[in-house]
Amino acid sequence: MTTQTETSYRADAAATARIVPSFVQGAWWSPSPSPSPSIGAAVAATGVPVRDASTGEVVALVSCEGLDLGAAIDYARSVGQRSLGDLTFHQRALVLKTLAGYLNSVKDGLYELSDQTGATRRDSMIDIDGGIGVLFTYGSKGRRELPNSTVYVDGAPENLARDGSFGGQHVYTRVPGVAFQVNAFNFPVWGMLEKFAPAFLAGVPSIVKPATPTAFVAEACVRAMVDSGLLPEGSLQLVSGSVRGFLDHLDVRDKVGFTGSASTARSFSAHPNVLEVGVDLTCETDSLNAAILGPDAEPGTPEFDAYVASVVTEMTAKAGQKCTSIRRLIVPRERMDAVADAVGARIEKRVVLGDPRAEGVTMGPLASLDQRDEVQKSINALLAGGGHVAWGSLDAPLVTHADGTVGPAADGAFVSPVLLAFDDSDAGAVHEIEAFGPVASMIGYDSVTDAVRLANRGGGSLVATIASADPAAVATLFAGIAPFHGRVLVLDGSVARTSTGHGSPVPHLVHGGPGRAGGGEELGGIRSVLHYMQRTAVQGSPAVLTALTGQWRAGAPSRVDAEHPFRKSLARLRIGDAIASEAREITLDDIGHFAEFTGDTFYAHTDEEAAAANPFFPGRVAHGYLLLSFAAGLFVDPAPGPVLANYGLENLRFVTPVSPGDSVRVTLTAKQITPRETDEYGEVRWDAVLQNQRDEVVATYDVLTLVAKE
Repeated sequence: MTTQTETSYRADAAATARIVPSFVQGAWWSPSPSPSPSIGAAVAATGVPVRDASTGEVVALVSCEGLDLGAAIDYARSVGQRSLGDLTFHQRALVLKTLAGYLNSVKDGLYELSDQTGATRRDSMIDIDGGIGVLFTYGSKGRRELPNSTVYVDGAPENLARDGSFGGQHVYTRVPGVAFQVNAFNFPVWGMLEKFAPAFLAGVPSIVKPATPTAFVAEACVRAMVDSGLLPEGSLQLVSGSVRGFLDHLDVRDKVGFTGSASTARSFSAHPNVLEVGVDLTCETDSLNAAILGPDAEPGTPEFDAYVASVVTEMTAKAGQKCTSIRRLIVPRERMDAVADAVGARIEKRVVLGDPRAEGVTMGPLASLDQRDEVQKSINALLAGGGHVAWGSLDAPLVTHADGTVGPAADGAFVSPVLLAFDDSDAGAVHEIEAFGPVASMIGYDSVTDAVRLANRGGGSLVATIASADPAAVATLFAGIAPFHGRVLVLDGSVARTSTGHGSPVPHLVHGGPGRAGGGEELGGIRSVLHYMQRTAVQGSPAVLTALTGQWRAGAPSRVDAEHPFRKSLARLRIGDAIASEAREITLDDIGHFAEFTGDTFYAHTDEEAAAANPFFPGRVAHGYLLLSFAAGLFVDPAPGPVLANYGLENLRFVTPVSPGDSVRVTLTAKQITPRETDEYGEVRWDAVLQNQRDEVVATYDVLTLVAKE
């Protein structure tokens, strides 16, 4: 029971607690305190109190009262756009990599703050190290998969004229607005960085709005990023507090990324600037994720054990406060008791509930008392909807406190893990109510088809797991549930130890889901970068397409001069520089020798009668790889020089067969030049075309070389 003295003390604490500042227009900003005749009014005027999730102690106040949000957005569109536009994809990617390294060096402070949110060290690792890992990944992918320019070319060119004089190409250019990112409370670091990284790489400035209960952790992360000195001016701003009405300031230039409740997402989706003006809104919302135990996964099998381990991990990591947590266990009806027993035994063995700062604690509280109350409300609704407790207790838990003592939870937001079960697998509550905490519900299925139907009753989810080693069952389950899920993990004994897990989005793969899950997509490698860019189909001459894309197109001007292009460093080489070789005759002896020397005695090269019977060949023909070898001999400059290495061929096509007596010549043209930011060399892609004595195209491909900058 809370006494009046305790109430007064906490009011005093709230009145004197630090206000979490915002970072806008290149400076830190806090609201001016307003005088008030009473402590309670002073708290309300100063900000929303944020409490330590384990003790209830006020740790910060959150408010942005008086902040000029419109000015912050204008600053991003002007200063942020300009500073990011001065950088190429590779330069932005290098900033992300360096920034990740800096955050790694100061992350201990973030861990200490994360303790106050109820996160264990393992939970904090998922959030903090996971977020830093996103920066590393995009720092790497940006330099490996994007050009060192500001325009991204999408796909192959389209020829729109018979003579090649007119064509089309899809290109991506960055949007000219701001990426406004509204994040959830459960991952204050990862949730912010997984949106920020792709927007930054695309060249679009971000304004991030963290959820109030954990805003102080997000602010500390942003402060570290600012202190690093690595961020281009205006590329990142932070708003700590309510941003009600922010959509009023946005238009068709801007992108909004939202993670939170479906009800809030619906209100955003109905805003006139989304419906009529064209603000691009991406949402990740509620998700009743499922884990399906395959019919072959009997107790004692690796699949059964992996399934139980996954369920317990998802129930207890971050105290179940993950949008990707398993909410519905879909198991063979006759195996429900076995699953409940195994889940309960694993929780009893591995889970210690308490203050994450205490030795041995493996699961902390929920992020706030409000969240605790919401979870308890959802549990009661699930019970009223036909569920019963299969394992666990609804009583107030005993917890381990920071000093190591065990006792009542006091003012902490603690909830014990609970596994519910439903006799009626079609009970509406289990497919409609999400208890956003350490709670999961189990239902039984009668056939693989029935399991598919039940999984899809979630109305669209972020992720589902299939635990089975039966290829036929996996194929049926996957085909049935894939249209309703953004990601599907197939879990069997071979990947039980190496799997990244049901609830762990990785930056390489899409995070999002259809329907109830919000219908949006985040991450997914370069896909998420392109989300912050506009795809445009440009039409014009080969010269125009070359100029706009930075990639040479057949029919665009090229230059053949006395100096071999392989003698030119990147400093002197230009797109369109070319070499046109002399012709070389292909003899029957050449073909026979190549066949004998390599062991490639395929009949088209060695048997005249059999080759002539083939509809693709006029008789014996040269090996395609013989032609490539001869072509290299025709265009390679042998002396040491700027060209350091040939590291591959791409897009190879053999078009016209070459018979004994034919001759071939090659034209090699510098197609794309990509300097590397951190190396003394870059990549050059050469367009190679082999033609015969009748000017027919024999083969086309791209040659990839590494060339010195100087």
